[in-house]
Amino acid sequence: MKIEVYSPAVRRREMDAVLTALVEDSIGPGEQAKLLVQIAKERLGFDACLALRSPALALSIALKALGIEAGKGVLISYLSPRYYEWAIRDAGLVPLYCGTAPGSPLASKETVEQVLKERPGGIEARCVALHHSLGYLPESEAIASLGLPLIEDCSQSYGSVFSGQDDGDSAAGADGKPAPVQKRLFPGPFTSGVFTILGLEERDMLTSGGGALLYAGTRRDAALLRGYAEMPPEYALPDMNAAMAAAQFREGAKNLQKRKTIAETYLRAALQTRHKRFVTPEGFEYNNYAFPLVLESGLKDVKAYAKKKDIAVESAFENSIAASREDPPAWCREAYSLSLRTALFPVHPRLGAKDVEKVSRLITTLP
Repeated sequence: MKIEVYSPAVRRREMDAVLTALVEDSIGPGEQAKLLVQIAKERLGFDACLALRSPALALSIALKALGIEAGKGVLISYLSPRYYEWAIRDAGLVPLYCGTAPGSPLASKETVEQVLKERPGGIEARCVALHHSLGYLPESEAIASLGLPLIEDCSQSYGSVFSGQDDGDSAAGADGKPAPVQKRLFPGPFTSGVFTILGLEERDMLTSGGGALLYAGTRRDAALLRGYAEMPPEYALPDMNAAMAAAQFREGAKNLQKRKTIAETYLRAALQTRHKRFVTPEGFEYNNYAFPLVLESGLKDVKAYAKKKDIAVESAFENSIAASREDPPAWCREAYSLSLRTALFPVHPRLGAKDVEKVSRLITTLP
């Protein structure tokens, strides 16, 4: 049986939660969605939250809530998901593309400053939307110091941690001081964004089969969301999905530990190859959303080699903006290169010991 790169961590608890919602005839938005928001608040420490039908809708509402004038720019990484462009343009705004820091899949203060200096098309930037690509955490505070409001997207970075700080550990989540919740796994919330998006799509760290939470960490920022509290039910997350997401929150720590164990095996294998890992700062603890390698050989050759072993290997950024372009801006060429050379290997919690060993051998023998 082929080993796939992604597989949602949906087990008996999640199935039972969905079945219970069905038995209670609670399919549309209702009590389960309220319960999900309460569970998420206990773990993330936000002040206000909307449970929505998709991350794209969450980004659209966040942009509108900021009150940005039509025609102004929103800075995004060239490796952001393609739907970022759609949501930004639907809001009457213009996407402005940032490159990535050396050895990283993320925008940095320097790459954001570069675009602010270039002012492509003469467009004035009014916001930065930071996607935490592949589960890595950007230097949010440094970027926020440039004076633009941030929207952060921790759909893939939920559970990633910067540790060893004076006020405790901090993890992807919400604005505010860290709280001692499941230390070093879900130690507490900390992003610098006015709003934070936690996607619940199939390939996000937590999944409900579709949906997203959009939350604000301070009372001041939460006031911007409260105008959407009476949104039509067609915008809100259905109870069936909310029930699955609530179960995912409860099982999250177990899934994180499983990912960590798998990734440790892969890392030993990768050290025997010429292929590279992304550079990570001191004190960063990765949630192992994925196991990416920046290849020294062609991605096409690696995928073909893995296929012979009955293992799926995918391009890390096949659904990114970069993957849909062939002529990137000069300051995005490094990001574009990463989109062509970064491969993902299976690291999901459903892998058994034999599967992990098989993928590990594949990594060791990569062309």
